[in-house]
Amino acid sequence: MNLKKLRTMIGNSNDIVFFGGAGVSTESGIPDFRSENSGIYDETDKSTYPPEFILSYSFFKEHTDEFFKFYKSKMIYKDAKPNDAHKALAKLEANGKLKAVITQNIDGLHQMAGSKNVIELHGTVHKNFCMDCNKGFDLGYVLESPGTVPKCDKCGAIVKPDVVLYEEPLDSGSIERAVRHIKEADMLIIGGTSLVVYPAAGMVKYYGGNKLVLVNKSQTPYDSKADLVIHDSLGKVLGSL
Repeated sequence: MNLKKLRTMIGNSNDIVFFGGAGVSTESGIPDFRSENSGIYDETDKSTYPPEFILSYSFFKEHTDEFFKFYKSKMIYKDAKPNDAHKALAKLEANGKLKAVITQNIDGLHQMAGSKNVIELHGTVHKNFCMDCNKGFDLGYVLESPGTVPKCDKCGAIVKPDVVLYEEPLDSGSIERAVRHIKEADMLIIGGTSLVVYPAAGMVKYYGGNKLVLVNKSQTPYDSKADLVIHDSLGKVLGSL
């Protein structure tokens, strides 16, 4: 499985960056909605909305009730716990090796495992804000609010998850931080992502070093460009370091 080579590369690196996708969290019981049959069936026109449409800003604005039904049932896993991959990355950071975790996930499991410098490209379910007065709310407020759509206890407006929906731009500050860390990295580990979703996948090109590692169960478009490719479970690979 090339673990010896991976350990050697990590041992010779002091500015490691990890870039991860949905596959990082699947081993914590959080499914990748792109590979699930998880659309909403609409009785009125007998059609099924695909997740990408439900998680769009247009759908959120026009079908807010249906959005939150899907969001609360399919996107929130409040009992999920960090797996071996999350824990291994937190340990690498604590040892001074790992400088940043860049994630496309919104579950907050990296922070729960102990990682400090986490760049959440798509936001997080743990932060929510009133769309009118901007008051902040935690995840518990959204899940426990009466009715399907959470409303601000200050002004009564809709409370939106601080999650980047389709049609919304990624936060420019998060992108800049991520690009800077990737450019400065002496080793880039990419795990649990197919590297087909842009603009996040395009960030890989900013890495100019010679220790590009891909850990994913399936092939990616970048396999031929990597210095080490391991097709296996991310938790198993990182957990055995």
